[in-house]
Amino acid sequence: MTLVASAPRGAARPGLVDLGPVAQLRAGRLGRRLPQLYVGLVLYGVSLAAMVRGDLGLAPWDVLHSGLTGYLPLTLGQVLIGVSFLVMLLWIPLRESPGLGTVSNAVVVGLSADLTLALLDRPEPLAARVALTVFGVALCGLASALYIGAQLGRGPRDGLMTGLARRTGLSLRLVRTGLEVLVVVLGLLLGGVAGLGTVAYALLIGPLTQLLLPYLTVEVGEMATRGG
Repeated sequence: MTLVASAPRGAARPGLVDLGPVAQLRAGRLGRRLPQLYVGLVLYGVSLAAMVRGDLGLAPWDVLHSGLTGYLPLTLGQVLIGVSFLVMLLWIPLRESPGLGTVSNAVVVGLSADLTLALLDRPEPLAARVALTVFGVALCGLASALYIGAQLGRGPRDGLMTGLARRTGLSLRLVRTGLEVLVVVLGLLLGGVAGLGTVAYALLIGPLTQLLLPYLTVEVGEMATRGG
């Protein structure tokens, strides 16, 4: 899932802060942040399903998920959930701390994707599939900005990237690129689906999320930013 290291710095816009699991909940405005988190996660699952039905290539991690479905008696959403929790085990040696949003991300996105796939069929016309893929990428950018902006914890894959970058001293961009190339290659070897949609996602998801994030980042309490 998409990682944005920091929000653009604008005088009138709040920025992201690095909060521990307890501080995330103490930061206040949960009446705004919790609904925003879960709306974002549900929409993320919808965006994943839209790209699946567009059948023109998936996001890098979803190439791996789709490949694994050919070997496991599980749906795409169930594989996504399982991989999310396996990735979270890698947080332990990296000393990353999961938050409510981390665990919710692992579960809600998978459930939302499976429900949307059950309701949405693959269109036959190429134009409709292109439109569905573009819609999926754009919706994923919005969904990412929503759940990241809620400031309730990084997603499992995002935490893996930040943890590896911190422990290895490599740049976040390099770690992210390396991980995404690795999961795409593994996914393709397993029969996963990659294509123009995968390229579009790689090129556009970061700028889209970065564009929307300043408007969707919820400012948190000053006490929480000083807490653990």
